[in-house]
Amino acid sequence: MTVAMAKSINLEKLNARFEKAQPEEILRWAIETFSPKIAVTSSFQTESVALLDMVSKINPAIQILFLETGWHFPGTLAFKSEIVKRLGLTNVTDLKADPKKREAFNAKTGGKPYEADPDRCCQINKVEPLEEALKGLDAWVSGIRRSQSETRKDIKIIEAYQGLFKINPLANATSGDIWWYLKEHNLPKHPLFDKGYLSIGCWPCTRPVQPGDDERSGRWAGKEKTECGIHTSMKPKLKKPEAPEENQEGSNI
Repeated sequence: MTVAMAKSINLEKLNARFEKAQPEEILRWAIETFSPKIAVTSSFQTESVALLDMVSKINPAIQILFLETGWHFPGTLAFKSEIVKRLGLTNVTDLKADPKKREAFNAKTGGKPYEADPDRCCQINKVEPLEEALKGLDAWVSGIRRSQSETRKDIKIIEAYQGLFKINPLANATSGDIWWYLKEHNLPKHPLFDKGYLSIGCWPCTRPVQPGDDERSGRWAGKEKTECGIHTSMKPKLKKPEAPEENQEGSNI
């Protein structure tokens, strides 16, 4: 991304503009603005399907990044294959940890890194592979929502993140909005959803959600940990871009 481009994007004005916009409008803007240097991350669980469907209708060749930790439920991998085929997504990339680092850590923890040190496990298997994949890109599209948990309630629709722009088109969407979209477009749900798995990650760290708890309460149940780190530990490094003085008033890209 050029310095001029970064400076022409006024985050405050964009967030005000998109606060009541439909996710499809936000997503289309992001893809048209940043292509080809843009990627979408997806966990390929039930509520991920809505965003992927929107992507497929705008440009099915946009790169989709999936964190293949080696600990996914078999049902997640089967569901991923089904969705890729059904939506015609042509550029899905599996991100994996550095094999030497992963093997050494697994050996050190007796083959159960998720129990011995879940934060380090996520760092090696999720945060670091994603950081590497995002290098050279200008924008990253995520499907996280404010209503999912306390840790996500203050996310912006567009954020400056790690030297690029992070776009959260579903930031304002509720679980009800997502389910309406899935029903309206006749889209399938993850095979574990009906068993109470409302948010699905790696199988050792995911449990069914109990009635009355938030959607992500089944992740790392019984631990203080609530996030894998890709939305929290990847600290912002890019200061909020400001338009050049002569364009300060008129820029609202």
